[in-house]
Amino acid sequence: MAKITSLQNPRVKAALRLRDARRRQKDGRFLIDGLRELDRARQAGVELVEVFYCLGRCPAGQAAAAQALLARIGAQTIELGPAVFDKLAFGQRAEGVMAVAQTPRCRLADVALRDDPLVAVLEGIEKPGNVGAVLRSADAAGVDLVILADGRTDLFNPNAIRASIGTIFTVPVCEATADETLDWLRARGLAILAALVDGSTAYTDADYRRGAAIVLGSEAHGLSDAWRADDIRPVRLPMLGAADSLNISATAAVLFYEALRQRTQNAEPRP
Repeated sequence: MAKITSLQNPRVKAALRLRDARRRQKDGRFLIDGLRELDRARQAGVELVEVFYCLGRCPAGQAAAAQALLARIGAQTIELGPAVFDKLAFGQRAEGVMAVAQTPRCRLADVALRDDPLVAVLEGIEKPGNVGAVLRSADAAGVDLVILADGRTDLFNPNAIRASIGTIFTVPVCEATADETLDWLRARGLAILAALVDGSTAYTDADYRRGAAIVLGSEAHGLSDAWRADDIRPVRLPMLGAADSLNISATAAVLFYEALRQRTQNAEPRP
């Protein structure tokens, strides 16, 4: 296909409309911006509808990497003129390639997990950047599944993809209601550990070695009352300064790595 140099091109206009969350929902498509993010989506088997590129917009020294990635992707690549690519690219972090992809669907009913999995539940999260940052930690710490319960942001918002550095494609992520999530966790006999400021158990005293779910709420509202039940263990992180809470991504990283420590060192939790 010849290089596209007009903003009025139907392919470009259709891609631009995917900046809107409602349009992403309606079309079942979203945008991936960035070399690392796009390559991780490709490796994860995400269906790429079309890939746009402008090698002149690659950061210094990355044109060869972009060309190699485009060669791996194959025939559905389309070259854009610089002005058109700049209009389509997200923010000021253009890396010379971006794609329109089919939105992956993950249903809890279809998830198959290993024995004694580690699951993360994010309830009511509003900021896509926080979702992406938690996914990055989940990928690093070996979390098996992330569930967005009653999510208040679009999972495939460009900010979520960028903040995750593409790990949104490497960790299974499902969306469900809080009630559906609770039923699913209980049906599988997972220990449910809810991060609460007033939790009765220090996070280091909880047992993450067997199948467990770590549940985190939004910074604005915390967890709903659905997560205060007799079979749910409330855990807390120490807060020794003036702040009364941590960013959700910081909390998630602490809890995920405590779980990893216990699981890899076979540590006994403190009495």
